[in-house]
Amino acid sequence: MLTGKNYVGNKLSANGDVVFTTLNPKLNIKNSVHFTEASDDEINEAVKIADIAFDEFKGKSNLERAKFLNAIADEILALDSELIDVYMSETGLPEGRAIGERGRTIGQLRNFAALLEEGSWVDARIDTAIPDREPIPKADLRKMNVAIGPIVVFGASNFPLAYSTAGGDTASALAAGCPVIVKVHPMHAGTSELVGSAIVKAAEKTGMPNGVFSNLNSKGIELGRKLVSHPKIKGVGFTGSIKGGRALYNLAAARPEPIPVFAEMGSINPVVILPEYLANNASSIGKTYAGSITLGAGQFCTNPGLILCVNGDKLNEFLTVLSSEIEQAAPQCMLHPLIKTNFLNANVMMQQQKGVEVIASYGDSVDANYASQVVARVSGDEFLNNPNLHHEVFGPYSLVVVCDDAEQMEEILRGLEGQLTGTILGEVNEISRFSGVVSTLQNRVGRVIFNGVPTGVEVCPSMLHGGPYPASTDSRFTAVGTDSIKRWVRPLSFQNWPNEMLPKELKNENPLNIIRKVDNLDTKNSIS
Repeated sequence: MLTGKNYVGNKLSANGDVVFTTLNPKLNIKNSVHFTEASDDEINEAVKIADIAFDEFKGKSNLERAKFLNAIADEILALDSELIDVYMSETGLPEGRAIGERGRTIGQLRNFAALLEEGSWVDARIDTAIPDREPIPKADLRKMNVAIGPIVVFGASNFPLAYSTAGGDTASALAAGCPVIVKVHPMHAGTSELVGSAIVKAAEKTGMPNGVFSNLNSKGIELGRKLVSHPKIKGVGFTGSIKGGRALYNLAAARPEPIPVFAEMGSINPVVILPEYLANNASSIGKTYAGSITLGAGQFCTNPGLILCVNGDKLNEFLTVLSSEIEQAAPQCMLHPLIKTNFLNANVMMQQQKGVEVIASYGDSVDANYASQVVARVSGDEFLNNPNLHHEVFGPYSLVVVCDDAEQMEEILRGLEGQLTGTILGEVNEISRFSGVVSTLQNRVGRVIFNGVPTGVEVCPSMLHGGPYPASTDSRFTAVGTDSIKRWVRPLSFQNWPNEMLPKELKNENPLNIIRKVDNLDTKNSIS
């Protein structure tokens, strides 16, 4: 049952003066529960107990933390229909999407638990001593990754489960040994409270210290600013707009002790259609990409917002099919009135740009908070001359850029900002002829896709969900998959330490039986 309160560690608390409600965007009515924004005292208490908990939590074994993560997954499942119902009431998304996203959230938690159980994630490296080396003896050096401290995670607007309270940022930080304070997204406060209750129960059942997790309500941005500015916070995870992510990044960098902000931000995810592939597949591309553009009302960070193709015989067939499918697709509910308003404003701004022609849109009236999907067209010359056309339109929108030739296509790609994904639709024998286009695209994205759609992010070790700025604030890291744990650790070296005083991961006998790099060889063997 929802209380509208904050979790400050394992304690429910509501001392603040600001109260707000969530909204059912499908019905366009306020939900009944009133949520209380965390007060300054509650913020400071959450950070204080997280800092205290860190000393104990980072010392928990991998197996103990794995048990904690699996318990969180179990407790989320135990919420059953209550969680699904609240999720739907706060998002307007259908039951199937809610169940699917819950499954992804559970899968992420269990993946990190498995990573901990195996144990090699610490990247242990050992260079044994050579005391008789000339002219200078070589010291014994051993290095591994260790947790950095309390982390603030910002709930995402478009994924209330998989990118929010117990999502990838939280799961990876807890796996690393870092306590987490979640700054609740105000649109999903009920969903966040329920998931927060599951984490708190799991922490208590598995003997984790109080303060390992807190869940703080917030109506506006000030609470997030206070958390990021707090000297005891050591890292930030954020999924959202470029404006919001950059503001947090600047705030963290301006602290007396700067801290990392791992922000996944805007992306238009360019799709390049090569000429021969277009000639052979014009109709099927139109159908496939209409579905990708409108999927989930376009509210995905990997939505294909830009389609590049060279003018040719089959272009009109592709555009005709794409337009027909777009016009016939049923509009879908957006997550919140503000998102709908931003979508409309961005759409109008794009249509006002020189040379932009709307070639397809849903023409009938729609209910409040529903989006009318749009596809527009512009020439390569106009796109090159107008940076406004490079901006993301968050929602079911895509801009088709008709290029004169491959050279212009390459020039356009070279001028784009960093992106999460880039897609090549081409015949295998075309790739060598368009090597410049392919190479340029690779330089601008974190993931390059061949003959597919960008929507959909597989959770696995080889996934890279990030990219050059502004797709993310650090292109060396991913926000999805088990490698995302690397954001919340730092390397620590031990020089000439007695074996009995070393962490288990670095002891001679390798008691955890993990893979280690010993004198440049990957091995599970002990050191004699």
